[in-house]
Amino acid sequence: DSFDILGDGVKELLVGRDDGMIEIYNFESADDPVLRHDYALSESIASIQGGCVGKDGYDEILAATYSGWLTGLTTEPVHREGGSGEELKLSQEMQSKISSLRNELEQLQIKVLQEREKYQQSSQSSTAVSSVPAFSVNDKFTLNKDDASYSLILEVQTAIDNILVQSDVPLDLLDVDKNSAVVSFSSCDSE
Repeated sequence: DSFDILGDGVKELLVGRDDGMIEIYNFESADDPVLRHDYALSESIASIQGGCVGKDGYDEILAATYSGWLTGLTTEPVHREGGSGEELKLSQEMQSKISSLRNELEQLQIKVLQEREKYQQSSQSSTAVSSVPAFSVNDKFTLNKDDASYSLILEVQTAIDNILVQSDVPLDLLDVDKNSAVVSFSSCDSE
């Protein structure tokens, strides 16, 4: 998307990447765009948009991720500082917002407990049937021309515990910056 998130009168380029990076590029000169800010999310970004959403006067960037999360980055200051011995007073609007969020959280916790109980009862009945849920897998296998390697990117809407890669030819696995996996090698019996 293009949006003036920096408030300098010139639209910046907002980029959401497959690796979860949000980048803001500024066109200060006529040559190349300059990276001004970046932010890393833990999953790929499906969509990105700039605008004023939450509070008037504060622009924001909204990004939708692969699993459906909506993440917002705002220009609104997060912290307020009070003078010495001065208590920080919340506005009536902020107090009511906090109160409604607490009520909503309590209702959601009660609903989760009820659904958990319902699940426990149904799983212990004699007519319970277990099935493996179907997952949508976002996968990419792309060639990196710089070092003649391939990148395998797998994304699922749940935690990935293990991935087994089996090959008839020898493979070298290369480590990357965003990798949190523990790699284990085992030779395969050719027969």
